[in-house]
Amino acid sequence: MRKLQEELEKRLGCSIGNADDRQLYRVLLEITQEEAARREVPDTGRKLYYVSAEFLIGKLLGNNLINLGMYKDVKELLEQNGKSLAEIEELENEPSLGNGGLGRLAACFLDSIATLGLNGDGVGLNYHFGLFHQDLKNHIQNVSPDRWITGTSWEVDRRKGYDIQMAGKTYRSHLYDIYVTGYEGRTNRLHLFDLDTVDDSIVRDGIDFDKKAIDKNLTLFLYPDDSDDDGRKLRVYQEYFLSANAAHLLIDEAKAKGADLAQLDKYAVAQINDTHPTMLIPELIRQLTLEGLSFDTAADVVSKICAYTNHTILAEALEKWPLAYLKEIVPQLVPIIEILDDRARRRTDDLSTAIIDSGDTVHMAHIDLHYGFSVNGVARIHTRILKETELANFSRLYPDKFNNKTNGITFRRWLMECNPRLSALLDEKLGTAWHKDAQELEKLLAFSEDADVLERLLQIKKQNKEDLAAIILDKEGVQLQTDGIFDIQVKRLHEYKRQQMNALYIIHKYLEIKAGKKPARPLNFIFGAKAAPAYIIAQDIIHLLLLLQTIIDNDPDVNPYMRLVFVTNYNVTYAEKLIPAGEVSEQISLASKEASGTSNMKFMANGAITLGTGDGANVEIRQLVGDDNLYNFGIDADTVIAHYEKADYRARDYYEKDPVIREAVDFITGPQTMAIGDPQRLSRLKNDMINKDWFMALIDLKDYISVKDQCFADYEDRSAWAKKSLVNTAKSGAFSSDRTIRQYNEEIWKLG
Repeated sequence: MRKLQEELEKRLGCSIGNADDRQLYRVLLEITQEEAARREVPDTGRKLYYVSAEFLIGKLLGNNLINLGMYKDVKELLEQNGKSLAEIEELENEPSLGNGGLGRLAACFLDSIATLGLNGDGVGLNYHFGLFHQDLKNHIQNVSPDRWITGTSWEVDRRKGYDIQMAGKTYRSHLYDIYVTGYEGRTNRLHLFDLDTVDDSIVRDGIDFDKKAIDKNLTLFLYPDDSDDDGRKLRVYQEYFLSANAAHLLIDEAKAKGADLAQLDKYAVAQINDTHPTMLIPELIRQLTLEGLSFDTAADVVSKICAYTNHTILAEALEKWPLAYLKEIVPQLVPIIEILDDRARRRTDDLSTAIIDSGDTVHMAHIDLHYGFSVNGVARIHTRILKETELANFSRLYPDKFNNKTNGITFRRWLMECNPRLSALLDEKLGTAWHKDAQELEKLLAFSEDADVLERLLQIKKQNKEDLAAIILDKEGVQLQTDGIFDIQVKRLHEYKRQQMNALYIIHKYLEIKAGKKPARPLNFIFGAKAAPAYIIAQDIIHLLLLLQTIIDNDPDVNPYMRLVFVTNYNVTYAEKLIPAGEVSEQISLASKEASGTSNMKFMANGAITLGTGDGANVEIRQLVGDDNLYNFGIDADTVIAHYEKADYRARDYYEKDPVIREAVDFITGPQTMAIGDPQRLSRLKNDMINKDWFMALIDLKDYISVKDQCFADYEDRSAWAKKSLVNTAKSGAFSSDRTIRQYNEEIWKLG
């Protein structure tokens, strides 16, 4: 402690007590960076390159201090000098390098790779503005650039890059690194590629910009609006820029180790995280042929290097690009892709597996499936659906490639850092072994009848709720009722995640209260999500929820019993406050559509009770905790798949035949919403729900209402609820990303 104080004061040039928080943040960043650098290990043997369009890493100071074993000393030293580490952490900008579960998973994986001492780095793009910054005014989502890169940054300038050819022009990349610290482990890196010519000033009017000015826009935004050809082409530029740089880096580092490139698989393995980096496969082949390998040798070795993770069966994520786009942007890859397509066609008569289809469209996932050596889903039910339905044609062709790797989360950030009260109780009762082996949490079951522990769990949750309520009052101006239930749904806004079904429940409950049926205690419904700029219906759902927030807030008959808040600009930082306070975890996606989910795991670890469908990792949560410790509803995945195959689901039938459903849906365009809302948005949303409802909210609504009401009723037995909470935390260790990464390494990467 004394040495730390001396080092801080030496760098500050003054006492800790006399320094301001920004000075302290800057010096703590420097010290943390230096300690992280000291824990780097020489790059020898086989190395993993985890290539992803997203890395939602969150703020880094607190997480790095924990992983480096410095958090407790720094926190205590600051407190002794009248300073707050929590307040200093607030000064940090959250890196805008991801959006949803895909990026958060990638961040957890990098943490676990370093923690387990594995030689593996992430490779991504250095987005200047991320997805966007969300503001909620006039009952709609407003967007602006999320400016996060400042002079005080975790990024290390590598002062190197590569020449990348696109559309007849040469673009010089610029590499920046962020240290990835493992818990009591090594330090790896997240490699982020950028362009020096990117010009932030071209953004006008929200997040609009000239999509054709590639030299100025290439790394401005994650997932630029793809509602027109220019936007779709920009995504191809981004994906090739990512893939080409990753290929250069992989080959360069292998050559530095003296690799025989014909045996490159002995030096490198690449995990392709969803289809965005798929062009890594043909690009590696291209670069290896330029290094002197024959096409056959290059294709063979690349097929031993690249593995593919499928994160969803949604068509929008199984990317397809017109061949004409590739001829325009990456003509050097087209002959290679055509050869790969020809070779794939020779393996089977099934034309559905072709890489280039009859309409001259390139199926990116098909490249991964034919020329990757491993294909994994991210939850047991998801992998089963891939093998039996969605990718059954490929599963028959390559049965040995398919495997499951259920997702995980890092308990260092999602319990130790974000919920110090619960972590302290766990340390007291279990010791600290769970920090590195989350399965140790199962020992908490020994306290399931301990009245003192159960009461302390309830008090910890109450304090976390009070903390969150204070934050929400400050940021959103909404006063939550902390003696009530905190029901939370936070995730990307998408129809398949069915925030619209939650909205219909809230409408139903509002109407019940108006009719005199009061809940046993106040209900607090909390949402957080961003909707893609081109996703109109998703924005309409946000509009409805914001209208409901206002209607409830302004209704004295209802607001004593119910509150709704949609938090602004949901991100990792907000999640770290929301998740410890959650009591009911809304995991209500249509069965078969959510590959895994990870917020379900985070809420579970923090003692929330899952209210969910038989989808993704919910299925495995149910198997772990049992039916008494979660709330399951809805039709199962096989029934959903059968409805899609038969095309026999008619939302209108449910609307017309059930008065409860009809009343809730009609409220969308009722006088209270239309008086303050946008009639076009509301009418469009209602019509979509009645005439389309592609993700079947209405088929599950009555069961959802019934099970959710039962969940809220059961909450009144506080001791029984505390036991459910305890069981969920105790069983959550199965979802550690350390476990997931061990499985990846043992079964796919084999890093040694």
